[in-house]
Amino acid sequence: MTMSHTLKKRVLVITMHDDPGVDTRAALLTQISDLVHGHKPTSVVIILAQPSPTQAALSVVLCAHHLCSRLDLVLSVATRSAPVRRLLAAGADTGGIRLVIHARADTAIATATALTTAA
Repeated sequence: MTMSHTLKKRVLVITMHDDPGVDTRAALLTQISDLVHGHKPTSVVIILAQPSPTQAALSVVLCAHHLCSRLDLVLSVATRSAPVRRLLAAGADTGGIRLVIHARADTAIATATALTTAA
């Protein structure tokens, strides 16, 4: 599993380059949690760079959404796949902060940055 991250104006941007697979899903969630707690961002964006994210990738995003919601952080996700966007919307936790879903990474980052600047 290849993942990278950057901090842009207090927005933590995490890019999942490959599918995590079932075996590395827990380790990836730990890395994301460590990044969120370590950087203390105002919001988080996860970019699913792979063309067809699998159920393991969706699970990571939904668990990260739950983590961010508990910490009062907005989580945005960007994926080019319309079916994946629909699955994320259907599976998102509705008890906390809404999961924001975008088709394009640049839009997700720009929106998160604008929210951070406005806050």
